[in-house]
Amino acid sequence: MITFEKAENIKELANLAFDIWHEYWPILLSDKQIDYMVENFQSENAIKNQIANEHYTYYYIIKNNEKAGYFGLSDKEGYLFLSKIYISKEFRHKGLGTKAFEKIKKIAGGRKIRLTVNKQNINSINAYKKWGFQTIDSVVTDIGNGFVMDDYIMEYQ
Repeated sequence: MITFEKAENIKELANLAFDIWHEYWPILLSDKQIDYMVENFQSENAIKNQIANEHYTYYYIIKNNEKAGYFGLSDKEGYLFLSKIYISKEFRHKGLGTKAFEKIKKIAGGRKIRLTVNKQNINSINAYKKWGFQTIDSVVTDIGNGFVMDDYIMEYQ
């Protein structure tokens, strides 16, 4: 059974994010960039700041009472921003992402859903296309420390 739970324990969420990011991203990013991004976007302090100041809400993806992943959403004017959706390695390719997206659509309540995705992250791009997202733009964002994010902007209507 797959369920969703609003993430209240931010330290636990940050630890899950740390583990998933360090497992997933080495195929595309350097260890140095992963560490930098986790510290700036998925550390306990970064998540607390996103919730307090940027209208973020985080949810755990739970499979058989085990936290298998998470997603982060932010309300924007005119759309819901799907900031993050990550699933632990042992739970991937088992339909959890699709179930999470069904939950995200309910939360969106008919609004558009937007996300950014690394242009080299082919598996995620293919999943988003399967769910009905379309590429509407691309953006290169300087995130500091000499790093950039080279992303597509995708949208679901």
